[in-house]
Amino acid sequence: MSPPLSELHVAVLMGGLSSEREVSLSSGKGCADALEGQVARVSRVDAGRDLAQVLTELKPDVVLNALHGEWGEDGCVQGILETLRIPYTHSGVLASALTMDKDKTKSILKAAGVAVPGGGLFDRHEVARRHVIDPPYVIKPNAEGSSVGVYLVREGANGPQTEVGSDDWTYGDLVMVEPYIPGKELAVAVIGEVTGPRALTVTDITPVKGFYDYEAKYAPGGSVHKLPADIPAHVFEAALRESELAHAALGCRGVSRTDFRYDDVKDVLVLLEVNTQPGMTPTSLVPEQAAHLGMSYQDLVRWMVEDASCPR
Repeated sequence: MSPPLSELHVAVLMGGLSSEREVSLSSGKGCADALEGQVARVSRVDAGRDLAQVLTELKPDVVLNALHGEWGEDGCVQGILETLRIPYTHSGVLASALTMDKDKTKSILKAAGVAVPGGGLFDRHEVARRHVIDPPYVIKPNAEGSSVGVYLVREGANGPQTEVGSDDWTYGDLVMVEPYIPGKELAVAVIGEVTGPRALTVTDITPVKGFYDYEAKYAPGGSVHKLPADIPAHVFEAALRESELAHAALGCRGVSRTDFRYDDVKDVLVLLEVNTQPGMTPTSLVPEQAAHLGMSYQDLVRWMVEDASCPR
């Protein structure tokens, strides 16, 4: 039996080594602040290469993983925590590694019967030289989140996105190129409860400046969130159902977020990706959906820690 929450020492991992460091610092601060007064002790850890040594010295009862992106979200940190035998929030090693690889995620979801975009992986230098598929299309790193390194090549573009081939590109030599799907940007938060994953609701996201990039996600006023989304009932239910299916098919645990595009002209819903370490910043979608259903930010963070500390 797990000790009560009030007796736990919780280490909150934040920052880290990825391009999403600043987002993680914001998520981690929010989670750590929410835990103050709810647990016996909160240790705020800016996770670096010495993480195993730091945690060995701290001896936390539970780790709340608020890292985003490479190393913190791709199974590497999860492997360290498994080795140290420290319970932790969010998904385990395998699910974390799978969902950070967009190509492998698409293969699993397609096999599970979920509609995913076409396209595929291409060498970035080839993508910088020519249109590898007909515009409009989206270019994105195969293993990054938060819309880092994402480009939209619009219909009628004279040439490809040459930045992808530059020496400054740091997101790997293989990039995902997918047809651009017009319509609405939708997101669904899922809580992986003991009885099975439970989708919360559907948010319709409208970027203020046209494309849901990094700034639109995290800058105050960068996008407008409408929840519940004003979409046909059958699409709403399909988004909930497919989010739960994706969470289960990929082996996710704790909280995840699934992103969709809905072509409201052709009435087609397509799952873009699953995020196993969704943001917990002031503009993030998961806490916003939880609040809409009556779960405060503090309640959500408490649930995450309680879920992690339960014997599995």
